Amino acid sequence: MAFFRGLTAVSRLRSRMAQEATTLGGVRWLQMQSASDLDLKSQLQELIPEQQDRLKKLKSEHGKVQLGNITVDMVLGGMRGMIGMLWETSLLDPEEGIRFRGLSIPECQKVLPTAVKGGEPLPEGLLWLLLTGKVPTKEQVDALSKELLARSTVPAHVYKAIDALPVTAHPMTQFTTGVMALQVESEFQKAYDNGLPKSKFWEPTYEDCLNLIARLPPVASYVYQRIFKGGKSIEADNSLDYAANFSHMLGFDDPKMLELMRLYVTIHTDHEGGNVSAHTGHLVGSALSDPYLSFAAALNGLAGPLHGLANQEVLLWIKSVIEETGSDVTTDQLKDYVWKTLKSGKVVPGFGHGVLRKTDPRYSCQREFALKHLPEDPLFQLVSKLYEVVPPILTELGKVKNPWPNVDAHSGVLLNHFGLSEARYYTVLFGVSRSMGIGSQLIWDRALGLPLERPKSVTMEWLESYCKNKAA
Repeated sequence: MAFFRGLTAVSRLRSRMAQEATTLGGVRWLQMQSASDLDLKSQLQELIPEQQDRLKKLKSEHGKVQLGNITVDMVLGGMRGMIGMLWETSLLDPEEGIRFRGLSIPECQKVLPTAVKGGEPLPEGLLWLLLTGKVPTKEQVDALSKELLARSTVPAHVYKAIDALPVTAHPMTQFTTGVMALQVESEFQKAYDNGLPKSKFWEPTYEDCLNLIARLPPVASYVYQRIFKGGKSIEADNSLDYAANFSHMLGFDDPKMLELMRLYVTIHTDHEGGNVSAHTGHLVGSALSDPYLSFAAALNGLAGPLHGLANQEVLLWIKSVIEETGSDVTTDQLKDYVWKTLKSGKVVPGFGHGVLRKTDPRYSCQREFALKHLPEDPLFQLVSKLYEVVPPILTELGKVKNPWPNVDAHSGVLLNHFGLSEARYYTVLFGVSRSMGIGSQLIWDRALGLPLERPKSVTMEWLESYCKNKAA
């Protein structure tokens, strides 16, 4: 596993990552690439046979190895902690946080190409990494940006389908409707109906996923303009990258906002496969539903208050703090409000996580962005106070395994600072981002020939009987 030899500091980082990947049996084929290999699909064509052989070897040599014990608590507790699916693009460690193909967020910020010197990673670079396990060059990322732009034309019927809904419909309802309307363009459905062999399923899946990823920003920005800006339309800027163009079509051209959107999309792309939206996309895709159907289902999961909708709840809750206590809130006032929230039977949004047991690295990198670009913002200062106040209270409460802030605790404040203050829209931003992770894994699901997902369910009577017999 050889890394491209560049600047000394970056070389040392890459060398260390290569050693870790080899030692841990992680990303065996993580590497830098040459500038000549600009076509993403051809890269996949080279990688897929090796990974297919790897999967076959894993099944034949280790198929009967047990990965742990299933308890009644797991069955009744949302399958927490069960190992039950393959998800190649990222892995979530309870202590370290997310790793994209073996790379942490800080490592991605150091090695992935950027639009400006010293800036945030371009999401196209992470998409390349998720799909290939390879850190792309700037030339490869630029080529992918142009390819996505070329794929981004949205058929007129999609906008008509959205317009059929009341303008008061939730942004996620309108966004998902747009995705479903895009489904009539599915290359996978056409190829499947024409008898495409299973070994080639990944190819039209790739086309669908790249088309879907490319067309989401125009659809999402249309929803935003329709609901919040009177229906005006802003054309794409062909000179901009994926995230910057999305920001532009939303109506935000501040260079700092463009950088924020690059960071936002990058860190929200993927969070392994067990979360609601990722698992839903994988589950529906396992039935050979095309990527549009699979991703629309994932979006409906993302729209739930316990998943993606939480990012809008955070900003609304923070603003409610200010409404009750004033903008110059003291630590004691903040503690009282947190306790008031908890005693009313509600949660403090933006804190805790189903897997993580430390501060979410996605929170940390957003905090670093705020310290760099908006340290005096009143809402950011309030978020900083919450970081000091909330975890001790949740720890004292004794019912929370992770009292630390998650990704949702910070994103709304950053978006609000640059003028994107419509909290009901935030989950749409999350959805656009998550398409890259779910789409990448769907392509690999088809390339590896992963089967229909069909776990076993049981009744309470079965559990009672089984436990009684075990105790006898």
